[in-house]
Amino acid sequence: MIRPPFQPVAALKWLALLLPMAAVVGSVSALFLWSLDAVTRVRFEFPWLLYLLPVAGVIVGTLYHRFGGKSGGGNNLIMDEIHEPGAGVPRRMGVFVLLGTLVTHLFGGSAGREGTAVQMGGSVAAAFGKALRMDAASLRILLMAGVAAGFGSVFGTPIAGAVFALEVLVIGRMQYDALVPCFLASLVADWTCRSWGVGHAHYFVAVTGPEPHLLLIGKVLLSAVAFGLTGALFAWLMHRLGKWLTQLIPRPEWRPAVGGLVVIVLFFLAGTPDYLGLGVLGNRPEAITLPAFFSSAEIPASAWLWKLAFTAVTLAAGFKGGEITPLFFIGAALGNALAHLLGAPVDLFAALGFVAVFAAATNTPLASTLMGMELFGAGNGLYLAAACIIAYRFSGHSGIYASQRLAVPKFHSDSEGS
Repeated sequence: MIRPPFQPVAALKWLALLLPMAAVVGSVSALFLWSLDAVTRVRFEFPWLLYLLPVAGVIVGTLYHRFGGKSGGGNNLIMDEIHEPGAGVPRRMGVFVLLGTLVTHLFGGSAGREGTAVQMGGSVAAAFGKALRMDAASLRILLMAGVAAGFGSVFGTPIAGAVFALEVLVIGRMQYDALVPCFLASLVADWTCRSWGVGHAHYFVAVTGPEPHLLLIGKVLLSAVAFGLTGALFAWLMHRLGKWLTQLIPRPEWRPAVGGLVVIVLFFLAGTPDYLGLGVLGNRPEAITLPAFFSSAEIPASAWLWKLAFTAVTLAAGFKGGEITPLFFIGAALGNALAHLLGAPVDLFAALGFVAVFAAATNTPLASTLMGMELFGAGNGLYLAAACIIAYRFSGHSGIYASQRLAVPKFHSDSEGS
């Protein structure tokens, strides 16, 4: 076993392994982000591509069913392999999820990018580990570093990426044995991705002041409860729809076709294409996009609910992509609506919802808080932390990752009753 880098020789061995692995993951993330931007602009140019979403779904579903093997397990497969190493992460997982995600976005499915980046990172890490014939304990740490590299590079948040990989596996327990490898991998992958000229979205949030405002804190805590319940709703709906579609349509290659048809129906009901795709870019000035929630633009109060429905259907049906960026959209939209309702700063509450719904749906309050500080600055750190912690507490123990385990219950009554 190559032990974690606490000794000079071991540290050099891990450096020699982590640096090239993270550089590869960062480069793949850059390719993915560039490609995602390209297919999104193609869809803007040819909006009729949405009507081919069911056909695209059949193609993606068939490819995964016939040739994907265990790749369809996605993030949960990687988490299972970290918990209990088994047959390993297939090397083709990265290629399949990259192509599947690009197809999803090209034809208008509502999905994100975190799942793709994490799976590509895990696939690259697994390939390095297999080539070096690493033992199970070392491979476990390397897979976590791959997850950190993928997350940190795709969002431009290396600190949050490292902590996410440590925190997401088990509710209530951090995996500190992989702290240094995860931090190093996330940092190098982010640097590599940026060195390719790939940028990330920027958000401006005004600092409310050095002293906390009691009335504002009250509004933050009240909103955080709503953020937590929304994260729980998203996870519940996505899992419930997935089970229902599995029972209704036994053949997995046909489920995305049905999901694609439902997305088209939702498009007509919503009356706008703004809930399709990633939600970061828009093809017209008045488009409902993630950055718009931080401005004074007039946004429908129901925007968060529409995006939740579009995304839950897309992912539950078997289309590929991540959940996190849609969760950012949902949270920022809800924060925008609550800010107008409560008379609070719009930009601040959009930022709070952005990270707090993510914290609730993934059960990662620390990573979410750090992400908020990396993206929006540490000046509002108190409010960001409060929103993420309260949202986490009110989201229950279920989340978007079925393979996430429970170590410490969120409420004392849970542990007393067990």
